[in-house]
Order: sequence, then structure tokens, then C-alpha cells
Amino acid sequence: MASKIFMGDMPELMEIILNNLNDEFYSLYSCTLVSRHWCKMSIPILWQNPFSFINNNQNPLFISQYFSSLDENEKFILKECGIHIKFPNTLFNYAKFLKVLDLSSLETKVEEWVDFQNVHVSSNRSYKSLEYHICNSLFKLFVESGATLHKLDLYFSDYGINPEIFYSLGENKIFFSQLQDLSLYLGPISDLNIENAIALLKILAKNVTELYTLKLDEFYSGYESQLFHSLVCIIKSQEQLRQFSLVGGGFPTEFYGIISALENQSNSLQEVIIESCAFNTEFKVLMNCKNLEILRIKDCNDVNILETGLNTLEITSYMICASSIVKILEKSGTLLQRLKLVSTYDKLWEEPLLLETLKSSCPNITYLNISDVGFSAQYLELIGNLQKLQFLTLWYVDYILEDEPEIQIIQFAKLLPLTLQYLDLRYSCLSSYIDILLNNCNAPLKNLLIDRLDDEKKAKALIEFCIRKRSLNYVGVEKSWNLDDNIKKEVEEYITFMPCGRIVVNC
Repeated sequence: MASKIFMGDMPELMEIILNNLNDEFYSLYSCTLVSRHWCKMSIPILWQNPFSFINNNQNPLFISQYFSSLDENEKFILKECGIHIKFPNTLFNYAKFLKVLDLSSLETKVEEWVDFQNVHVSSNRSYKSLEYHICNSLFKLFVESGATLHKLDLYFSDYGINPEIFYSLGENKIFFSQLQDLSLYLGPISDLNIENAIALLKILAKNVTELYTLKLDEFYSGYESQLFHSLVCIIKSQEQLRQFSLVGGGFPTEFYGIISALENQSNSLQEVIIESCAFNTEFKVLMNCKNLEILRIKDCNDVNILETGLNTLEITSYMICASSIVKILEKSGTLLQRLKLVSTYDKLWEEPLLLETLKSSCPNITYLNISDVGFSAQYLELIGNLQKLQFLTLWYVDYILEDEPEIQIIQFAKLLPLTLQYLDLRYSCLSSYIDILLNNCNAPLKNLLIDRLDDEKKAKALIEFCIRKRSLNYVGVEKSWNLDDNIKKEVEEYITFMPCGRIVVNC
């Protein structure tokens, strides 16, 4: 089997293997050196998204590889601008392999490339105009090379897109024909670029029909009606939009039919993300999206306008009132499996109402993260009722009954369901009682996140829990640990310590 792969007798299998390395630059680069056949299969994958591979510690010379494909006129203009480089002869048309284009990243890398070349521009041209010219030349090259984008991050910067690029896009419709992921950074757009923005959005509306994901970032309410109309056309022209994201700029209150246009996606839309917006009656259209499963809301108001059944609900806001989300929770009922409520400024309001609603209406929750919740008898009763709970996060629990904290911790530990695999106790006083909790816990925890591990008693409790349950794989310690080297070595015989960011589970 291995010899056939090396000889290239199983190209389909080999392509699957290499595509699974699409985010690993160094592994793919090593594959190009194995053989000519491996090189021909690896190079197109390596150059699908070259800007994400090149980190800030590496020079941007990879851009030079594109210049060999520029026409003679473009090469002459670059020389006139003061760029005297030897255009490399390449074996591949790298531009054709492009699948992911981030115009902001393109601009940044071009700036770095110009700086690296130590170019001396003529007196009648600025460095910025040179950089913009190169960006336009590369954009035009990508369009005319036969590339087909899958992902586009588009923002309208200070430089304008050359008119000839719009002509090229009209002649090379394949460039956008397979686009699946589109992010539009919308604000603020200068008066000089608003026409370019509208023209490009119209091209997208005409040629893009297979988006899975659409993100509108920094959305403002003050643009020309033509721009809003183009955005509505993009949404309505999609055949299978699954995720829609809207991030407001300046907390917009009007959306000019953009949210209403989601009604055309009522059969396909599965996830909606809304951030920094004022909900209005337009958002009621989400109640008609029969396959909507995931709703993520950050820093918005009037969320009580929605009454729809969900699988996943995530709300992050400076203040959360239970009465504003009760209707969503009751409508979701047994469908709700993942819930995250994070209040960033004030405590959760009407907490008893929330806990009672969850207990009576949502028994199938598998992921629960409610920040700053009181460690009350009602909360403990809810945990005991969630017999399918797998992931539990308890942040900012700063108080328990002072006269009998150990009793409460023991009750909590014994109530944890046997389905629980993940427990995050960071930023809460519960980390101080981790030894009592583990000594009384029967849940087969696989991942545990705590603030600190700073005494032998807690370390011994971890070891005893590992021996008793044989389930704990990883422990993350957020702030500090201060153990004797011998004790630390003993603990590490049973547990693998990992950075919290590597094992944290989000909603």
C-alpha cells in the first residue's frame, strides 16, 4: 500500500491525505520534496491560501513568485516604479491555485514586500500608490489566471479597485462561481470608494449563488440605498446559505431589508450571529427559519422579540435579564442542548426565573455555561436535573454559604451527572475546594480546568481521582501552581497538564 502511494498509483487517496494537511505549511512543504509526483500534488494545496501560511516572522518574498505570471506591460510598469528585480522562472502558475483571498492580508503582505525590496520610488509616485498598484495587479492576475475562490474576505480600503478588474471579473465568471464563504467589511467606506464597493457587490450578487457562510462586519446605517440593495440581492440569490453573521458598527437600528431577506433562506439557514445591534421587528423573520438551530447574540438589546426553538443559544451582554429570554427557552424546550449566558458588566437579573425555566423546560442540555450564577440550592437542583450534561462551566462564582461550604461542595459533587466529561471552574472560588469536590465526585471527568494547583492536598486528590475513575486525561491550570518538584513529578505520572486554551470547549 505504502509503495503504491509513493509511486503515485493511488492519486485519489494521496490527494485526500494531502488535503488533510492543508493548514500545516511545513508538512506540505516537506511533501513537495519527496518526489516529482508528490510535488505536483502538494503545490496546488500549498498555494490555496498562501497568505495564512506566512507568519509575521517570515519575509514576504513568496509574492515574487506571482510576478513571473504578469504580462510584459505590468512588468515594465513595475520597473518604471523602481522595482528592479529578476522575475523568477517558475514551474507552476501559482495564481491559478488560489482558493482563499483576504484583501486586507494581501495589502499587508504587499506593504511588507515593498519594504523588503528597499525600493526608491520616483518623486511623482508615493509608496502607497506603488503598493496599491501592486495589489491591483495581483488581484487582476488572480482573476485572469483561472483561479476559483472558495473563501473571500473583502474590505474596501483607501485604494480604489481599477476599472479593468471589474471588466476582468465580467469576463472570468469562474473566479466567484464556487465561492462558499464571504466576509464583507463594510465600514466606513470613503466617498471615493463607495461606487467601487457597489459595483463589486453587484458582481457578487450576479455571480455568487452557493454561499454557505455570509458575514457582514462593521455594518453602518448611513450608506447609499444602492449598497443596501446590493447586499439584499446577494442574500436573496443564495441557494443554500447556512450561516449568517452581522456585526454592527455604531450600534445600528435600521437594516433596510437585509434581515428580512433571510426569509429567502428559511429552508437552509442553520446559524445566525448578531453582534452590537438593536433588534427590531425585522428580526422576527428568524422565527420562520424552520432549520435554524444556533443563535449567537453579543451586546444586543430587545432579544425578547424572538420566540424560536433552538439547539444552541449563546448570549453575551453587559447585562442579561432572564425575562427577556424565557420565551426562547420555553420555545426551545427539549430541543435545547447548548446554552451559554455571559453577563460582562452586571450580575444575571432574575436568576430564580431562569433556573426554574431551565429545570422545567430544558432537560436535555449537554453544554451549560452561565457566568456569575449564585451557588444556590436552586442551582444545585438544576444540575441534578440535567442527566445528559457533558460540559459544565462555572465562572465567577464568588460566594457560597460561609458556615458550611464543604457541605455545599459535597452536595454539588455528588449531583454531577455520570455523563459529565468536562468541568471548568476557573475564575471562581470553587477552585479552592477542588480536593473536596474530586473526593466526592463520581462523574467520569476527562478534562478539568482550575485556577491554581498550589498545595499537596489538592495534588493528592487529583491522583486519587485518577486512580479511582481512570478517566481524567487533561488538566489546565489558569493562574499558577506551586508544588514541590517531587509531588509535581508524581502528579504528572497520572495527569497530562495542558494550557487551558488547548482544552477549553466553547459553546
